[in-house]
Amino acid sequence: QVQLVESGGGLVQAGGSLRLSCATSGRTFSASTMGWFRQAPGKEREFVAAISWSGGSTYYGDSVKGRFTISRDNAKNTVYLQMNSLKPEDTAVYYCAADKDTYRSGSNYAKKSESYEYWGQGTQVTVSS
Repeated sequence: QVQLVESGGGLVQAGGSLRLSCATSGRTFSASTMGWFRQAPGKEREFVAAISWSGGSTYYGDSVKGRFTISRDNAKNTVYLQMNSLKPEDTAVYYCAADKDTYRSGSNYAKKSESYEYWGQGTQVTVSS
């Protein structure tokens, strides 16, 4: 059974940092693009960041560019999202996602939620002002 388990969320003051982790199991995603999305109450799910299977290409949503960094460790089957300079508007449930296909890349593809087959249960990030 494929599982994506996020961790690292919590409550932080504006300007602070958090590091989210997404541990995968059940199959290897070392050849697949991985992404992070978020959803705030009353809002649609929003693309945050994605990383190609090799880690050579990364993509970011406009609202997090320069503040968030996505990375992956294929040996540990884990993807990370380092979030710095957090703002209250970053408050949301953050979801990890994995593409079922392999060796796909490209910004247009990676930013679409429908490109991903597998999703985690989400982790809450709350940024206080």
